[in-house]
Amino acid sequence: MRFPSPSSSPPGQAAHVLPIRIYYEDTDAAGVVYYASYLRFCERARTEWLRSLGFQQQQLLTARGIAFVVRSVDARFLSPARLDDALELVTRIVELRGASLTFEQQLFREGELLFDSRIGIACIDTLRNRPTPIPQDMRISMQTSNPT
Repeated sequence: MRFPSPSSSPPGQAAHVLPIRIYYEDTDAAGVVYYASYLRFCERARTEWLRSLGFQQQQLLTARGIAFVVRSVDARFLSPARLDDALELVTRIVELRGASLTFEQQLFREGELLFDSRIGIACIDTLRNRPTPIPQDMRISMQTSNPT
C-alpha cells in the first residue's frame, strides 16, 4: 500500500535512508514493535536527514530561534517489525511550502514495506511559538542536496 504521490513533490528529491535495528525496548511483551516506536524512528530519521544537510536541531534553536514541530501524522501499519529485525527507514520530502514541509517515511525489512507514513512538519519561531518561513539556505539545501 502506498500513498498517492502529490504533484507538488520537489523535482529530483533524493531519499535519506537510516538503518534501524529493533531492540527489546522498541517492542511489546510479544516482541512486536510497539506502534509509538515507529514515530520515534521517524523523528530520528528526520533529525539525521537534517544533520546530513548540515543543520543541527540544537543550533537551529539557539542560533536562529527556530524549531521544526510535527503538525500531522497519517500512518499505515502494514506488517509487524519484530525484535532483532534490521530495517531501513526511507525519508523523502513530498511537499515543501513556505513554513512547512511534508515527509513520506517508509520502513522496510528486506524490501518489504512494513510502515508507510506522511508526516507534516511546521517551522516555528520558538519565541513567538508561531509559524515562520523556512530559512532560505535551508530551503535551498532541502531542494538541491542529495542527503544520502
